[in-house]
Amino acid sequence: MDIDKIIELLLSLLPALIVGAIAYYFFKQHIQNEDGRRRFLLQKDMQKEAFPLRLQAYERMALFLERIAPSKLLTRVHPTSSNKEDYENLLIANIQQEFEHNLSQQIYVSDECWNIILAAKNATIQLIRKSNMLEKTDTANKLQEVILTELMDKQPPSGAALAFIKEEVSEMW
Repeated sequence: MDIDKIIELLLSLLPALIVGAIAYYFFKQHIQNEDGRRRFLLQKDMQKEAFPLRLQAYERMALFLERIAPSKLLTRVHPTSSNKEDYENLLIANIQQEFEHNLSQQIYVSDECWNIILAAKNATIQLIRKSNMLEKTDTANKLQEVILTELMDKQPPSGAALAFIKEEVSEMW
């Protein structure tokens, strides 16, 4: 008789256990969905706030690349004397100053983009140094002329980096 009572008790508890298991499963799913929804909303809000900052960083880096393009740099920075080494140092110092002014933008752009911008800056400095080392370069004005002549046939180093920035920004939309 005791076994019959135990079986009867188990049979009466079985629906309660099934309902409890189903309730646990649904509550667990609900909590996971709510957690995912909260995480999505938080990420969406963060992205909404970060997007203008990222876009501004790309704009500033595009401006930097435009400013260090040799044709624009030579137009903006005039020689203070006829000494070509002084002018080379002035041009390089100007590029470095522009770069240091925009150094904090690297946290908003991709690593690949930052490396391309860095390579463009270094290539521009190399172009200036290489042009200064040529025998035909004897004055600051001649250095300007040689640098511009070097770029007649090819795109400035900042051009490729600028194209990369435009491509990366277009992917943000």
